[in-house]
Amino acid sequence: PIFQQAGFEVRKYRYLDRKTNRLDFDGMLADIAASPEGSIFVMHACAHNPTGVDPTPEQWKKISEALTARDAKVLVDMAYQGFASGDAEADNAALRLLVADGHPLLLAQSFAKNFGLYGERVGALSVVCEDAAEAARVSSQLKLIIRPMYSSPPIHGALLVAEVLNDPELSAQYYKECESMAARIKKMRTLLREKIEAEQSPHDWSHITDQIGMFAYTGMSPETVEELTRDHAVFLTADGRISMAGINESNVAYVASAVNKVTSKRKLGEH
Repeated sequence: PIFQQAGFEVRKYRYLDRKTNRLDFDGMLADIAASPEGSIFVMHACAHNPTGVDPTPEQWKKISEALTARDAKVLVDMAYQGFASGDAEADNAALRLLVADGHPLLLAQSFAKNFGLYGERVGALSVVCEDAAEAARVSSQLKLIIRPMYSSPPIHGALLVAEVLNDPELSAQYYKECESMAARIKKMRTLLREKIEAEQSPHDWSHITDQIGMFAYTGMSPETVEELTRDHAVFLTADGRISMAGINESNVAYVASAVNKVTSKRKLGEH
């Protein structure tokens, strides 16, 4: 709705293969190749929301080549840097690749999640320009948009982020805490998969540990999700996306048992 209201014609490209809960890489490349020349592609840098499915470095290279062939522009959405692998530098590898390959690129960066600043909604818009003259023109156009929209952004969240990232001791502590958060989520993925498999589930749940970030696309249908919530009080979105941050060592066995009960006689990923 945001892009439509801004006057863009919005089309979708294939990304998730619902039968396997993994990347539909061939479909994605085909849709890029079939796109109108000069199209703008919105892509997640890491910890793809909502699927938790990220391209591999090799796949990103082919994606970049496909975008170049169509003279495409890229808007990179990066809201979970540091929460994917636990390494903020590793999490921006796709972004650096796209920049190195010379793509006209905008980066929409949010610190709401990885700094816990939801109320402030602090972030940054960065535009990669060819030279200083182009940067001046872009800055002028952005100011024309910003002035009637919000004029001055909230300052407190930005000051907090700046204080942490510009202080060596605080930034080191912050990156360490991001690493521990990512490690905990990875551990919960492993535990959830192990517990479901221990229930003698007939399904392959390897996608739970193959995915990355705060969310897992389980492959459950809306009907299955409804039963899971109604009968077992396990809450997730109707498309089967569950927040791994809400799983802990105290509730993982219960969640796994409930998931097995509602999926054992149903197919996964065919809706």
